Amino acid sequence: MNRYSKFSLLAVAIAAAGSVAYAATGSIENDAMAIAKAKIPLAQAVTVAEQHANGKAARAEYENSKQGWVYDVEVVSGAKVFDVKVDADKGTVISSAEDKADRDDDHDKQD
Repeated sequence: MNRYSKFSLLAVAIAAAGSVAYAATGSIENDAMAIAKAKIPLAQAVTVAEQHANGKAARAEYENSKQGWVYDVEVVSGAKVFDVKVDADKGTVISSAEDKADRDDDHDKQD
């Protein structure tokens, strides 16, 4: 393959990768803007999660999941930590699981 063919192939690959990245980011809605559309306020979701796990909320996030928009609330109950997902439209608990490895807190690791 000559030098110009290699350069052309590289340029096409870079352009294709850039258009895929642009398309992926163009469809993602900003969480801060999306929360304005939630039918249930954050405070109510935290209360529901605390009552469900019989503890106190340590962290809460609004996120888009397989079930749609949910509040992901981390609740501390005694020596246990639970990840409780609350439906943002209905205010009901979708799931609750003990967080043994606390793997949901990668964002807390700051250098």
